[in-house]
Amino acid sequence: MDPIFLKVVLGTMLLASSAAVVGAFSYLKQQSLVGDAIAHALLPGVVLAFILGEGRHPLYLIIGALVAGLVAHYGISFIQLRSKLKSDTATSLVLSTFFGFGIMLMSYVQRIGKGQQAGLERYLLGKAAAITMVDVYTFSGLALFLLLGVGLFYKGFQLMAFNQDFAHAIGLPVVFIRLTFTVLTVLAVTIGIQTVGVVLMAALLITPSAAARAWTKSLPSMLLIAALIAAVSAATGTLISSSIAKMPTGPWVVLVLGALGFGSLLFAPEKGLLFKRRRAREHRAKTLRENLLKLLYSQEERQEKRVKLSKAGIMQIRPMREEDVKRGLRDLKKRLWIVERRESKAPSYSLTDLGRVEGRRVVRLHRLWELYLTERLGMAADHIHPQAETMEHVITPEIESLLIKELGTPERDPHQSVIPYENK
Repeated sequence: MDPIFLKVVLGTMLLASSAAVVGAFSYLKQQSLVGDAIAHALLPGVVLAFILGEGRHPLYLIIGALVAGLVAHYGISFIQLRSKLKSDTATSLVLSTFFGFGIMLMSYVQRIGKGQQAGLERYLLGKAAAITMVDVYTFSGLALFLLLGVGLFYKGFQLMAFNQDFAHAIGLPVVFIRLTFTVLTVLAVTIGIQTVGVVLMAALLITPSAAARAWTKSLPSMLLIAALIAAVSAATGTLISSSIAKMPTGPWVVLVLGALGFGSLLFAPEKGLLFKRRRAREHRAKTLRENLLKLLYSQEERQEKRVKLSKAGIMQIRPMREEDVKRGLRDLKKRLWIVERRESKAPSYSLTDLGRVEGRRVVRLHRLWELYLTERLGMAADHIHPQAETMEHVITPEIESLLIKELGTPERDPHQSVIPYENK
């Protein structure tokens, strides 16, 4: 394999994964735009470092970017503290000012004939193919430094992201931790713009974390998944761009990253959009199913005998859409909880023994919750039915046991209806 290609792949993977790990904490702190502002603010620092350093050695450029990033970050904080501007306004103000100043400096450098020599144009949209071995060594060291920094300050970053007041209360050096995090963020952005440039840096910093958050609730797992997603995106984007002539690497990295991000938001278990829609659909079916069971069981209870009801009879007792009733009855038939009888033109439906057990359970949960609302929460008996109608479908067996224990195995609900137990 081409050693130049391997160099570019290695460089982009290191840059992307290290930036993603640090960006995860910005994402959790809900400061996604701060990374974008810092990325744009680095440009004047890079150009000034080139002008003053008489060359584009990566170390000089990184120092210039670091200084500019820190100034921009604390500039945002200063504006928020000393004015009535909101955080997004302060961020936009710093972003536009610094970026405009950077573009002006780039124009000056190009006018004096050093622009192409500096390769400064790659800081706008990135140019991974221009990474040299010196860059790889430098960025490898910085990536290792970032990971070590996250590892050493992991607990502090975690508290800062989720509960900064608690960190203050237990005596952690929050100011020092915040400063360390700011330095690491600026460094992550600095090395990341080598791949995708300042314009697309926010995607590299935040998108892997947003995608990883959809797959896990654990912070360590989130950091690992974010790093893997960023590394895979960098490698895939580099491969695509290398196979097409004159195709930039940075935009392809971001496109692949975006595809993985949107794919995660759609297909991730538990948090994915498709999973949530399926779960909502299943809950609606369960609610409809249990409402029909409760209706049939209540009619049997009231008449003290087995009852047979047609679709029209069901809708007369409880107003429902005919299509919903048909769908619910089909579901109950598949589960063998009702049986269909065709003794007349309109079929009628009655509970089976299995369906009666389920209907008794739903009625029991409804009446237990009504009793809990009146006895423990002090609600009036004529106001509790809608709340019980909702809760009866989500009460688990564990919660049911706690309710029975809390209420002392009650016999009747607030309306003096019998609470049916399994052995009755």
